[in-house]
Amino acid sequence: MQVPLRNMQGEIVGEIELRDDIFGVPLTPATKAVMHQALLRQLANARLGTHDTKTRGEVAGGGRKIWRQKGTGRARQGSIRAPHWRHGGVVFGPHPRSYEQKMPRKMRRLALRAALSAKAADQQIVVLDELAMEAPKTKQMLQVLGALKLDSSVLILLPAKDAAVEMSARNLPRVKTLLANYLNVRDLLGYEYVLMPKGSLEVIESILGQ
Repeated sequence: MQVPLRNMQGEIVGEIELRDDIFGVPLTPATKAVMHQALLRQLANARLGTHDTKTRGEVAGGGRKIWRQKGTGRARQGSIRAPHWRHGGVVFGPHPRSYEQKMPRKMRRLALRAALSAKAADQQIVVLDELAMEAPKTKQMLQVLGALKLDSSVLILLPAKDAAVEMSARNLPRVKTLLANYLNVRDLLGYEYVLMPKGSLEVIESILGQ
């Protein structure tokens, strides 16, 4: 698949080949299901699982029987910390647990290829010959995005850490920078456009290439 290669002024300076085995995966029900599973896995693995409620054995108080068993005319009670009492323990409440889900590496990589293929099919991947800034300038980053006509949310993939580019984009609410080797399904599906220099494309091909 051939896509235009642009510079930071938005001008087309050539063409670049996107590999079909990465950016041309057919979007069948099976590949969509793998994408969905990978997204659910990532969201689940991000959960801390530190929620905790106290049972009747953990709440403070309630060490004695409230009143005698018989003869009061009231229902029998054993503790003021029983679940049906105010300030009592919680029944079947959440306790710390792990939400981790496992997924084979081949399936994870297939999900990434499918997500990239969906972006490529919708012409939402923009490749630059170079993305570099001498100093952090949010205004300059806005000018680059404006020249490329990227008026929606943008995921910028970097081949390596670049403090100037990252700091130029971090104050923009719908723009995120990410290292190409940390590419994930959640960010791919969460942003409309993917902007990457040629170096990032090489990193992706080295990881996802068959």
